[in-house]
Amino acid sequence: MLEELKHIPIADYDYPLPDERIARYPLAERDQSKLLAVTPDGIAEHRFFELPQLLPTGSLLVFNDTKVIHARLLFRKETGATIEIFCLEPVERVATEGEQPVPQPVSEAFEQRERCSWVCFIGNNKKWKEGPLSGKWKVESGEFCLTAERREAIGNAWVVDFSWTGGASFAEVIEKAGVIPLPPYLGREAEESDATRYQTVYAHYEGSVAAPTAGLHFTDRVIAQLHDKGIGTEYLTLHVGAGTFKPVSSEHIGDHEMHVEKIHVTADNLRNICAHRNTKRVAVGTTSVRTMESLYWFGVQLRHNPGLEYMHVSQWDPYTLYDCGMDYDEAYGNILRWMERNGADDMMGETQLMIAPGYRYRTITGMVTNFHQPKSTLLLLVSAFIGDRWKEAYRYALDHGFRFLSYGDSCLFMQ
Repeated sequence: MLEELKHIPIADYDYPLPDERIARYPLAERDQSKLLAVTPDGIAEHRFFELPQLLPTGSLLVFNDTKVIHARLLFRKETGATIEIFCLEPVERVATEGEQPVPQPVSEAFEQRERCSWVCFIGNNKKWKEGPLSGKWKVESGEFCLTAERREAIGNAWVVDFSWTGGASFAEVIEKAGVIPLPPYLGREAEESDATRYQTVYAHYEGSVAAPTAGLHFTDRVIAQLHDKGIGTEYLTLHVGAGTFKPVSSEHIGDHEMHVEKIHVTADNLRNICAHRNTKRVAVGTTSVRTMESLYWFGVQLRHNPGLEYMHVSQWDPYTLYDCGMDYDEAYGNILRWMERNGADDMMGETQLMIAPGYRYRTITGMVTNFHQPKSTLLLLVSAFIGDRWKEAYRYALDHGFRFLSYGDSCLFMQ
């Protein structure tokens, strides 16, 4: 199966997307966007605020409560050259030459004061040359000076050491000095309004460089209406990495390397999802999909090796691991027992999971998601869920004035 899947041509997941159909800005009201419902009964057009009426009572919606950080730091040299540092993930230390940096939990990195280190992309890197960069930013209590110094290259990224004055946490520093990183396909610089609109209303844990955009349509009103109808909500965390924008440039999907993203879940998360075994479990966004499905595969790994110390789901694990016909609640139960043995109420992990046609979903029975780029791994994920119906759905959306990509309209896919 795996070899057959690896030879899927990405050209089969292309479609014509006119530039004018890409939504450059969000609508004035989040929940006034269009919603395309694709169910076994057919395709129907709605407004997003109608979502509670489209879901059966007792359903569970699972959200990703990550928060987008102001990851773009712009330094201007005396020569006038602008150097952009794009923060990707924190590192605790840099190992000896040839080894990878040791990752640090994002929450700990944001609590650091005076200094910290991150893996970063550097724009206009050739203009940096030698020595540190520094810049001053005004805050309510005065101003602070932030200094950045390159440490070593890691692939096409760098380890950058930051230091700053003023005693603020790095969370406060990056909030004041940085800029929200908009997707490159929007073709514009971030504006003041993006600091709010490129966040979900329930964003909580800082750490993403891109928004879980399916969640951008939700308002407090819609969430309240979900609860009024007896529809449950659960919040997991997956910090979205810059790799989410990486197109599949290879001819076949087997030659594409998936990005790694960090997950945080609690025991209560797992128990609540297991309690909804006999109803609809709808993931809000592809990041929630990947989180829920990755947890299943970690539960499978624990069946084979109960002594595992850290969750890491590799790109092809679902296609090589024998899951013994395990139900998702049994897999989640393995994680809960792992937590109990380790005296923990939560768990950190990583996923590199690729969901592509041929994958069998174990945990979700529905998803809310936006319209994705042609030839993207996100479109592969959708196709794995609804098959070739994605072509019918996208054709309908293009013919009926739907808006595409991050600030565009959304879909509800149900089995």
